[in-house]
Amino acid sequence: MGDDLVKPTGRGSGTVVMADVARLAGVSPMTVSRVLNSPGRVAPETRLRVLDAVRELGYRPNSAARVLATGRSGVLGVVGFDTTLYGPASMLFGIEQAARDAEYGVTITSLAALTQRNVAEAVDRLRGQSVDGVIIIAPHVASVEGLADVSTGLPVVAVGGGDGGVIPVAAVDQYAGAAAATRHLLDLGHRTVRHLAGPSDWLEAGARRKAWEDTLRAAGREVPPVVFGDWSPRSGYEFGKRLADDPSVTAVFTANDQMAVGLIRALHEAGRRIPDDVSIAGFDDVPEAAYLSPPLTTVGQDFGQVGRHALRLLLERIGGAPREEGRRITVEPELIVRQSTGRPG
Repeated sequence: MGDDLVKPTGRGSGTVVMADVARLAGVSPMTVSRVLNSPGRVAPETRLRVLDAVRELGYRPNSAARVLATGRSGVLGVVGFDTTLYGPASMLFGIEQAARDAEYGVTITSLAALTQRNVAEAVDRLRGQSVDGVIIIAPHVASVEGLADVSTGLPVVAVGGGDGGVIPVAAVDQYAGAAAATRHLLDLGHRTVRHLAGPSDWLEAGARRKAWEDTLRAAGREVPPVVFGDWSPRSGYEFGKRLADDPSVTAVFTANDQMAVGLIRALHEAGRRIPDDVSIAGFDDVPEAAYLSPPLTTVGQDFGQVGRHALRLLLERIGGAPREEGRRITVEPELIVRQSTGRPG
């Protein structure tokens, strides 16, 4: 194939059009269109040849033309919460990776507050950008209340969004994870377990708190008063200072690992040994958890798997699958036992 066949033929300096890709790959423009819009209809070797040509020429499909030709933009919208917290940030990454693997682009809208109105407005903005569907990371009660208002006219899926209702949901089983952490501490011989909960308006915090309480009651154990934190190490540190002088406290389950970090610091400063004097279990399995002193027992969440399930649910809706009331895919968490928990001294 001569050099004249690979030069761009579109109008304007440096413009690359679909015909250029077709000529370099040795296929028809229609085949190039199928590869870009319906890759499952093209033989794998042909698809790879076309994609190599796309990369070599730096071809960028015209999104407006694609929408007109196929009715789809190849772009998904994600509405997330503007936070540096490990869970929501990891969930966003998991969704992005799943979309990229499925050859979808992603447009992200981060909100400072996930109110019912903000969620609805964000979805409207994404609808105006011709996204094929929207995934909403919905950790708050208010964000879930707004889901029903955005479910008309556009495929929408929620991550962690309560019990689903008309919106399909992909989520980690928060209740199962917290129950496993609480049972682990009881099985070690602790008479009861204190709990530092997350904020009361977070769905995940509520599920973890309920599992802790239910597990203690089922075992016939005392349920101590719950204390609410704000997910930060500072709130864990303040909680730890309150517990440090109470020798009856031998086990604590914190609703996330960051609060456990602050709790460990406060107990160290007070001379309480972990786990000899106090056992601590967290939730999330942040990257630092295995390197704390001592390494933290915690509950791991597979955010990548949740992202793949969320994408699968959304593609089902985009493909015209009928609505299923309460459609939900749940991912099981994993209790990861390390050296921060042990038998009471």
